[in-house]
Formats: sequence, C-alpha cells, structure tokens
Amino acid sequence: MARKCYVTGKGPKSGNNRSHANNSTKRRWNANVQKVRILVDGKPKRVYVSTKALKAGKVTRV
Repeated sequence: MARKCYVTGKGPKSGNNRSHANNSTKRRWNANVQKVRILVDGKPKRVYVSTKALKAGKVTRV
C-alpha cells in the first residue's frame, strides 16, 4: 500500500494531459505524502502520511 496516506487514505488521482490539439494521454497527480515515524498502538511505525494530516496535528511523530 505504497504512496497512500495512512491516516486520511489520500492517494493518487488520475486524469488526462491535454495538448493544444486536444489530444489526451493519461497522467497521475500524486498526493503529497511523506514517510514519517508515528506511534501506532503505542509502538513506532514508519508509514506514509499526507502533509495536510501532519500540519493539522492528526498524528504524533516519534
């Protein structure tokens, strides 16, 4: 379960690149997730957490 926020569940979104000729190719917008150590069940664990969750104080870093 890589590149997905452990707390909020945020992950990559998909869409299209659009050229001037309106050609479309698939692309991804990756969520801004950082690898941090947090307390999970009283033990430190290294997981991906979105920066929005970190700034909001939803997790406690170790």
